[in-house]
Amino acid sequence: MSGDGSWRRVSREGRRFLRGRPRPLRRLALWSLLESAHTFLGGYAVARALDDGFLAGRTGTGIGWLAVAAAGALLGALALRGVFGGLADLVEPLRDALVRRSVRRAIGRAVADPGRAGDSGAVSRLTQQTEMARDSFAGLVLIARSFVFTALGALLGLAALDPVLLPLVVPALLLGTVAFLATLRPMARVQRAALDCDEALAARTGELAAGLRDVVACGGGASAGAPVELLVAEQERLTGRLARWTALRTLALGVAGRLPVVVLLAATPWLLGRGVSTGAVAGALTYLLQSLLPALDALMTAVGAAGTRLLVVLDRFCDPEPADTGAGASTGTDAGTARTAPVPAQPTQAALTPTPTPTPTPPPTSGPTSGPTPAVELNRVRFAYGPRAHPVIDDLDLVVGPGEHLAVVGPSGIGKSTLTALIAGLLPPGRGTVRVAGAPARGAPGYGPEGPDVRRTLLPQQAYVFTGTVRENLTHLCPGPVTGGEVQRAAAALGADALVARLGGLDAPVDPARLSPGERQHLALTAAYLSPAPLLLLDEATCHLDPRAEERAERALAERPGTLVVVAHRISSAARADRVLVLDGTRAVCGTHAELPARSPLYRDLVGVWNAQR
Repeated sequence: MSGDGSWRRVSREGRRFLRGRPRPLRRLALWSLLESAHTFLGGYAVARALDDGFLAGRTGTGIGWLAVAAAGALLGALALRGVFGGLADLVEPLRDALVRRSVRRAIGRAVADPGRAGDSGAVSRLTQQTEMARDSFAGLVLIARSFVFTALGALLGLAALDPVLLPLVVPALLLGTVAFLATLRPMARVQRAALDCDEALAARTGELAAGLRDVVACGGGASAGAPVELLVAEQERLTGRLARWTALRTLALGVAGRLPVVVLLAATPWLLGRGVSTGAVAGALTYLLQSLLPALDALMTAVGAAGTRLLVVLDRFCDPEPADTGAGASTGTDAGTARTAPVPAQPTQAALTPTPTPTPTPPPTSGPTSGPTPAVELNRVRFAYGPRAHPVIDDLDLVVGPGEHLAVVGPSGIGKSTLTALIAGLLPPGRGTVRVAGAPARGAPGYGPEGPDVRRTLLPQQAYVFTGTVRENLTHLCPGPVTGGEVQRAAAALGADALVARLGGLDAPVDPARLSPGERQHLALTAAYLSPAPLLLLDEATCHLDPRAEERAERALAERPGTLVVVAHRISSAARADRVLVLDGTRAVCGTHAELPARSPLYRDLVGVWNAQR
């Protein structure tokens, strides 16, 4: 979201919040009027002490006026005590509202998708971000209120001393203030972009660290490190822009904070010549140096720092809950955002359960066809995680025939999981078409969004196993009853029969927390084998199995009627496939295991590393 959009949305929510709390606002205003009185007495008493007291030879009168100024300081301390009491009545409801909103969002996400991982951002919103918002909001209210009522007292005091002082002081103040305000939105946009870039860099480096073994094994260090280099370069560019805007803001602070004093001092001879008293000039300087300029400096500093931070934090609370597409967060920044792909998200369930309704007949493909309908067909597909992000999949054409076994290989983070999510219909292509069994992969007629798509079963790296019996975990993808013999034969084909026996048989209870990742994958693969879906998508779904168990499972799934698409964890998986799709970040190459080394340098390197390790 753009900085302007964030500003409008947060401003709208902020006005609604403040309109609902008139009593705390009135209380703050009444106490702040005492602060205006304190400011007024500070400069006015100094002027009277000079003109009516010390310069007139009446020392007692001068001391008396200084005592009045001291009483005004005590009045200001009393006002500040009342202000803090009223501030709590305004700030604590904000924190409570943010906590309620965060809890509602986390509960809503859990209810909408019980199988997905917990909302990890909810903890940050409930603790760090709510406290950051409360502290920033309290500081802004305190300083903004102080500036408004201090300025009111100071300007009234200048007018009381001599109205001619106002035209000398106010224009310089306005000039610096307008220059400062002009930097707010551009600086907020750059700061938000810098935060987004920093989050993207943290996500990318975390993903790279998690897959470091695969990167080294595949020889993909250069391609895996390139996105990180782009993010670092983008972070450097944004830091430079932020420094330039900070310099402009400092200049605006200097204009607003120093120019009025310079103008007043330069005009002093002219003021004295037209009858303005020395005390009035000294009082005006007192207003500027002790009240008005410090309050303005504090306001500009707070708005430039805490204000931007508050805007970014509140924007995260005001964000409407995003649709669960299974995609990772975008790295949206301002123009010139880092041109790299975010971490591909893993789908949250091991498979989407078919409904027990009859399988609808897919609509025919558009235009004439020759031969059977492809199991999967991608036509000039492009996908990026954000409007300005570098595409993860770009101009990809792919046809997978019925009954074919396709392996997808490439370095970590190159887009393999994104491709399976596109085929599964979890992500919409930014351009082009994705068809499964002749119908759109996403939102096809007859496969409504209210239920799972019976055309395919998707298994991600994190296998989905639930609390229930072994039989229930193995047959939950089947629309009808399955005999015990069929389940036992499937488990034997996948090499999971020993695991079933160790768990206590088909009717034994399953505690997912007590299973290893490999055991969970064995159960999920057996369930996929029993699934009637004609298309199986395995997104590194065998990564926790040893090579022998992986080979047995993949051969069994390939012999099963239907089409198999495997994101290969090992090159041995590609060697067993009918064809291999190589994703290398620049172009996709598809062919057999035997012919690809001559066509793809990346695949040649992967096969070379694999052969060297055998």
